[in-house]
Amino acid sequence: MTDNQAPSELDKRRKRLIFRSWHRGTKEMDIILGTFADIQVLGFTESDLEAFERILGYSDPDLYDWISGKKEPPANIRDNVFEKLMNHKVTGRG
Repeated sequence: MTDNQAPSELDKRRKRLIFRSWHRGTKEMDIILGTFADIQVLGFTESDLEAFERILGYSDPDLYDWISGKKEPPANIRDNVFEKLMNHKVTGRG
C-alpha cells in the first residue's frame, strides 16, 4: 500500500482489521484484540496498520501467552504497536 492511498480504502482496511480482531477464534483473544482495535485502529497510521496486521498473523495461543506474561515475546515482534497492545487493559463492556 502506498501513502497516496485514498481515505476510503484506508477506512476499509481499518474496518477489516477491527473485524478480524473481534473474530479470532478464542473468546479471550477476541476480547483482548477487539477492544484494543476499537480504541486504537482508527488512529493508526499506515505503518501502524501494517504492524497490527503482522500481530494478527500470530496464533492466539502465542499472543495470549505473550500478553498474559506467561512467555516472553520475541524481540522481532516488539514495536510501538505491540507495546501498546501489551499495555492495553480490558475493561467491562456494555
